[in-house]
Amino acid sequence: MKSKKMMRRLAIEIAGWTLVVVGLAALVLPGPGLLALFAGLAVLSQQYEWAERRLRPVEVMALKSAAEGVQTWPRIIASCTAAIAIGVVGVIWGIGLDVPGWWPIADKWWLPGGWATAGTLIASSLMALGFIVYSYKRFHGVDDPEAAAERAARGER
Repeated sequence: MKSKKMMRRLAIEIAGWTLVVVGLAALVLPGPGLLALFAGLAVLSQQYEWAERRLRPVEVMALKSAAEGVQTWPRIIASCTAAIAIGVVGVIWGIGLDVPGWWPIADKWWLPGGWATAGTLIASSLMALGFIVYSYKRFHGVDDPEAAAERAARGER
């Protein structure tokens, strides 16, 4: 019984911290950073009060960002273009183009990781497009994106 409880706690710790680290990395790399950070805090909040306290502000930031990102067509087009570009880079990465002559370091460092790296880029692209669709359906045309994000975080319509 005790080992089952310890295994559950260990699984929660690993999943939560992995999502937090991925979320922090995705804040500066391609990917849904705030969403992954929110998911990590949600998992860790099962064990830690500090994570529970930080959960709501991160959720509101993520929803506010989603709401503001679909308020104008230029933002929507830019977001979709960036998401598609990341997917295209993923496909190119997976195909593995020949090393160009201008590449200054060893050939093995040209597009490292193959389809594993490509898959994460393609997955990020598809997730981004999914979040854009969700954000558009949920928030496009609202008068006050911040208030809409707050309502969404509280589970209201």
